Amino acid sequence: MRSVVTGAAGFVGSHLSEHLLARGDEVVGIDCFTDYYDTAIKERNLAPALADERFTLVRGDLLTEPLIELFDGADVVYHLAGQPGVRPSWGSDFSTYVSHNVLATQAVLEAARTVELKKLVYASSSSVYGDAESYPTSERVRPQPISPYGVTKLAAEHLCELYRTAFGVPTASLRFFTVYGPRQRPDMAFSRLVAAGLEGSVFELYGTGEQTRDFTYVGDIVRALHDAATSDFVGVANIGGGSRTSMNEVVEIVSDLAGEPDVRRLAKVRGDVKDTAADTQVARDGFGYAPQVSLRDGLALMVEAARSTGGGGAATASGTGSAT
Repeated sequence: MRSVVTGAAGFVGSHLSEHLLARGDEVVGIDCFTDYYDTAIKERNLAPALADERFTLVRGDLLTEPLIELFDGADVVYHLAGQPGVRPSWGSDFSTYVSHNVLATQAVLEAARTVELKKLVYASSSSVYGDAESYPTSERVRPQPISPYGVTKLAAEHLCELYRTAFGVPTASLRFFTVYGPRQRPDMAFSRLVAAGLEGSVFELYGTGEQTRDFTYVGDIVRALHDAATSDFVGVANIGGGSRTSMNEVVEIVSDLAGEPDVRRLAKVRGDVKDTAADTQVARDGFGYAPQVSLRDGLALMVEAARSTGGGGAATASGTGSAT
């Protein structure tokens, strides 16, 4: 197969690109290497893929690249590119979120409707639910995001559904519930927490620590992306890790695996939801999704990867992170 991965240098995108290459796909990765975090990290993320002759990297913005030309001949487009982060999405930075999450998705969909794709898979987020009405949360629950980031992810998801119904673009939008694993963005909780445990340094935890998340290992996310792309499924589906865990419990697990961090507790941050939990029945029925990696095993893999790369830098600002 020929696959296109937008956001290929990111956390999930780099893992997905390697997975597809291992399966024998030809992969075109598109990434504009924004400076949301150190671009050297993204360069390292892509190093294994770049070593494969079947991988082509396009450094460019989705709003200016010739997407029809890049998508022509592709079987699947995995649209993972976007501006991440709940907390920075307020105020003057909102225009960046609109550009990278909404306008870029519309450009991808416009190109997709002019070529013959088997599937376009969009990386949505559990942030669209906000403080959900019920747990575990099913796709029937009304989305009500409580952050500008969540608003833009939901808007892009609506665009996918609109292009699917209006133009027949075969879209699948997967709502990721807090993704973690090796290469997780350095601003996210687990990345900071693992580094703090290994270094015995400060980990800032927003809120009481009793907030819960449905943490999902990146390998399960990658399998879900591929299985959705190669199935007949279209529409919207939750992708979760299978259990709901508090941040206090996560700190205990990481302390056991990596060492005890110096936890500094701060006030809750505006836009952070209290709890998340995924009902994954739609994904299970649609393309056989079932998480395979437990939270403790996934964290052990993160710790192992961090040790092999020397830790992971300062660990001074993290709560629960955004969902993607």
